[in-house]
Amino acid sequence: METPPLDLASLRNKYAAHGLRRAELDPDPIKEFGAWYSAAAAAGIPDVNAMSLATATSDGQPSVRVVLLKGFDQRGFVFFTNYASEKGVQMEANPRVGLALYWVQLERQIRINGRVEHTSREESDTYFHSRPRGSQLGAWASRQSEVVDARRVLDARLAEMEERFANREVELPPHWGGYRVQPDRIEFWQGRPNRLHDRFCYTREPNGTWAIWRLAP
Repeated sequence: METPPLDLASLRNKYAAHGLRRAELDPDPIKEFGAWYSAAAAAGIPDVNAMSLATATSDGQPSVRVVLLKGFDQRGFVFFTNYASEKGVQMEANPRVGLALYWVQLERQIRINGRVEHTSREESDTYFHSRPRGSQLGAWASRQSEVVDARRVLDARLAEMEERFANREVELPPHWGGYRVQPDRIEFWQGRPNRLHDRFCYTREPNGTWAIWRLAP
């Protein structure tokens, strides 16, 4: 029996009536982000720190994938990865990136645009050694984004790393570490009925302060 085709055009979601008011927003978007993130975490949303990362090559070819947010403060938003990966190579060529977090249960989305930089090696080392040992070894075993002939290649590399670091601490790989996205634009989106969603955009002014704009949905 054939599976009937999905009628994607008919899919609909009715959004709640509660919304955003400018008077309720913190003038500091990082503090507003913290409040939204805390609410999402308190709601028990799985993978609450998952976010889409959009990068582009120097000639403008875009690419997007999901990474995990591992910290944020006034300096920006931090994630960790292999510097030699596709995204690492693209960010080296073009440091302008975009982030997006979507919490469907709360009908909320946050979009972030900014410029990326490496975290310090000290920050990278601290986070690296907070990971499970298997994940540390995996960072050495995987040459991220390279073509692999078969799964056994990865398994063999992992076994090699287990032997290499047997009975001693796993060192931070030179090709692995953190990135910090320094934001210059942050948008908060709240679903509303009739697709008239609330959107507020913070843009960084030349003097370092933030302007807030309501955007049409």
